Amino acid sequence: MIYTLTLNPSIDYVIELDQVELGSLNRTVKETKFPGGKGINVSRVLKRLKTDSMALGFIGGFTGRFIEEYLETEQIASDFVRVNEDTRINVKIKTENETEINAKGPKITDLEYETLKKKIMNLSQCDLLVLAGSIPSTLPATTYEELVKICSENSAKFVVDAEGELLKKVLPYRPFLIKPNHHELGELFHTTIAECEEVVPYARKLIEMGAQNVIVSLADKGAVFINTETLLVAEVPRGTVKSSVGAGDSTVAGFLAKYQETKSFEDAFKYGVSSGSATAFSIGLCTREKIEEILPQVVIRKS
Repeated sequence: MIYTLTLNPSIDYVIELDQVELGSLNRTVKETKFPGGKGINVSRVLKRLKTDSMALGFIGGFTGRFIEEYLETEQIASDFVRVNEDTRINVKIKTENETEINAKGPKITDLEYETLKKKIMNLSQCDLLVLAGSIPSTLPATTYEELVKICSENSAKFVVDAEGELLKKVLPYRPFLIKPNHHELGELFHTTIAECEEVVPYARKLIEMGAQNVIVSLADKGAVFINTETLLVAEVPRGTVKSSVGAGDSTVAGFLAKYQETKSFEDAFKYGVSSGSATAFSIGLCTREKIEEILPQVVIRKS
């Protein structure tokens, strides 16, 4: 079973306006609200690819109930830890430019954190956990380390989609997959990366540091996949980017769904790239139909 973990989920409240006038009354053209959070995005895309998962994390209050009920309507299982304070609401204001206002989120107590850890302890070698996104300020900075250590001790696979020190500290535990973008990879090694060829030596270092498989995305420049035996470079399809929100999560979901089906890294990488592109070319997360439509445009080159 695939489990996804979102430590600080949200309701994403998307407001579309022709323009924003500060200090004046503004009226919306369109409003949408849906569950937000990188792990939840992975679960939602997995479901669209007919792959089941279980969503984990912390929820509280009426906003938490909204997330749980929304996932139920999409037939996505969840096993959240309930907290006292309300799950946060993040506001996305869409005009010619997009402005985001992200809330802090609820306080997580030590007892609630221990409850989550007990759920992770139940995972076995047949399971895979996707840890994605930032750590709430009320949880220890070592949270990811502690959780992947539990996975490692129980022989459960895990995927980490995080950046900076969060990513570096989990590498010794041998994550099945990590997926930094080229900016995050550059920051990790204090350099600037702009082309696929520049990714390779640094991605190899991540393998040496413990990662089993690495995907590095470079927006319209393509993507790179690497492990100890394989180096693949993807040319991404051309299209109009409507929103980059959820594109990385979709890449992870597409990769995992296809790898679970075929056990082929090349097929999984190609499908992951198509999934990420399909989300970038959409308002909202990708659909299976959109992924399949642009899949033939993803060109994979072995190096």
